[in-house]
Amino acid sequence: MATGAKQVDYGAYRNEILCGDCVEVMKQIPDEYVAGCITDPPYNYEFIGHNWNTEEIKRRTERIKDSSTLVKNIPYGSGLAGGVRNKRWYDRNYENIIDYQNWVFSWGQELYRITKPGSFVFVFNSTRTVAHVQVALEKNGFYARDIIVWRRNSGIPKGLNISKKLEKMGEECSESWNGWHSCLRNEWEAIVVLQKPLKNNYLTTFMEYGVGLLKAENGNGFQSNILENIKRDSLEDYNIHVTVKPIELIEKLIELSIPEIDSNIVIDPFLGSGTTAIAAQNKGVGYIGIDINPEYIEIAKKRLSESYMLIPPLFIKQQADFSHKG
Repeated sequence: MATGAKQVDYGAYRNEILCGDCVEVMKQIPDEYVAGCITDPPYNYEFIGHNWNTEEIKRRTERIKDSSTLVKNIPYGSGLAGGVRNKRWYDRNYENIIDYQNWVFSWGQELYRITKPGSFVFVFNSTRTVAHVQVALEKNGFYARDIIVWRRNSGIPKGLNISKKLEKMGEECSESWNGWHSCLRNEWEAIVVLQKPLKNNYLTTFMEYGVGLLKAENGNGFQSNILENIKRDSLEDYNIHVTVKPIELIEKLIELSIPEIDSNIVIDPFLGSGTTAIAAQNKGVGYIGIDINPEYIEIAKKRLSESYMLIPPLFIKQQADFSHKG
């Protein structure tokens, strides 16, 4: 099986962590270079046009600390942040949605160019915004394949409890409204699955590019589109990122979509604190990680280094021998 239709220097960007705007950084990467993308971009509409840095993160996190109505794991600025629900509020919410969709399209253009035919793209997003991510990336040329449900533990919903609100107001009918709230308990996160169009068919794409199929069968049967019972990682004291995904979860997505051959590299344009790179390193797959925040870059590099020290020496030797086979 060929590992690429062209003679490409896959060592040029392999296992690189790069700081900068992902659109500008991806412009430096050759066409049809990466074998897949796993990424967790900001979900928060109002982050668009703002600096995504430590100061902004802290400001928004502090904003919700003592709130009784905001969802705690979604920072202020997400469009869930209270306010009077008048026409202006809804108009602004819609404008934010369109801005967000256009922003996804902006980085999706370069991502489409640098992915191989048949490459899978996995993008985490909230249940409220995942449709806009899918639409934007379809406009880029990707083909929508599925939505994976990551079922996770969650806390008590923080929306309005109308019974308690009425009770505080002195309304005698408050008990009759027990159980009525402004939201549901959120216990899953969406992962939209898209694919760059094949070259003719699955077989041709797989033979020429080494991608295009899913490793859907394992020792436990056929993989469903619901992922659950995935353990949370204990975060390092220095890791300030607010939405770190479990390493095991990213490893599952890599195993599912990217064969372990030397020419296959996974990219994460919103690397954050480095989980995608760590998972790729653990699975013996090359990676490219990009983030605009220099502090996150340093955290990612430190986590990568610490994770590497935990990899068994024999596994490292096997990966090195394998990578030289070409």
